[in-house]
Amino acid sequence: MKAVLIVHNAAIDAEVNDLLTSVGIACYTKFADVLGRGQLSEPHLNTEVWPGVNYATLAIVEDDKARAAMDSVRRMRQTHGSEGVKAFLWEIQDIT
Repeated sequence: MKAVLIVHNAAIDAEVNDLLTSVGIACYTKFADVLGRGQLSEPHLNTEVWPGVNYATLAIVEDDKARAAMDSVRRMRQTHGSEGVKAFLWEIQDIT
């Protein structure tokens, strides 16, 4: 099993949801109002100077779905880089 964490601009949340559906991921946890600064986008700090927020979507899935999600995020970054979307992948040792 793998954990896929997708941190993305709140404005493209529907597209991230569609991405998950397209690779067969139906179960996930969504964290709203995540603040941060990335390499390609403006900071999203929910302030007057740096408005905006991110969401973080976490899915624990089989290896093949994780790889498909990562590949899909890579493609999304090519068209939405300035909107801010990044994915992280790591191994899950145990689930209870």
